[in-house]
Amino acid sequence: MNDTAPSTADLAQQAAAALAELTGVERHDIALVLGSGWLPAVDALGEATAEIATTDLPGFHAAGVVGHSGKIRSLEVAGRRILVFLSRTHFYEGKGVAAVVHPVRTAAAAGCRAIVLTNGCGGLKATFEPGQPVLISDHINLTATSPIEGANFVDLTDLYSPRLRALCQEIDPTLDEGVYVQFPGPHYETPAEIGMVRAMGGHLVGMSTTLEAIAAREAGLEVLGISLVTNLAAGISGEPLNHAEVLEAGKAAASRMGDLLGRIVPRI
Repeated sequence: MNDTAPSTADLAQQAAAALAELTGVERHDIALVLGSGWLPAVDALGEATAEIATTDLPGFHAAGVVGHSGKIRSLEVAGRRILVFLSRTHFYEGKGVAAVVHPVRTAAAAGCRAIVLTNGCGGLKATFEPGQPVLISDHINLTATSPIEGANFVDLTDLYSPRLRALCQEIDPTLDEGVYVQFPGPHYETPAEIGMVRAMGGHLVGMSTTLEAIAAREAGLEVLGISLVTNLAAGISGEPLNHAEVLEAGKAAASRMGDLLGRIVPRI
């Protein structure tokens, strides 16, 4: 009897095989990971051809955050097969980095060549307003870890695809860009930490995305990151932060986010 646990690659292959069987789609083209506040926007992409629970696939966990549905949708948009993860595992849930990036690796194993990573975040620029989408131009990973194991040296130059960002700005010239900074969470940042982020060149702060982006690059996926500014970062507005505010901002911006995704995804 072999009790050896499957490798992360094997587990992703197993999940991709189960995904193909349950959705009836042999290969998907583009993956989309939804962050807090983005859930109302996904309906604008069109009707799902299949929807399954994340827990139906090997290696996935139930959604652990309010505002995440714990579902995976398969859609067809402009002849492309889209795989939408309606929840993610966050690093602060304590399930390990491999669990955090398992959806990304599953998407790659399922045939996806590009991935759109979204999140709800705090904004630092004075011009940012709640409900505003911002393209991620680069990131700073403050989790002190990586999804890559062993001496596998992956180049992160231009991690967030200049081609896809240019495409987004062609579609919507008002889109701004910023450097996203991931803290471990789940507590929000202190005003002093936000001052540190500003000093190091960060414009957006949150608790997701960077580890997934690294895993996507390792897997050979083209990466587009889009943040939804759901609140001004700690110490900027003088108001306390709360998760309900994050979800409310997403709900208010749902039509704009849905339109943005609906126009971008078919052109990736």
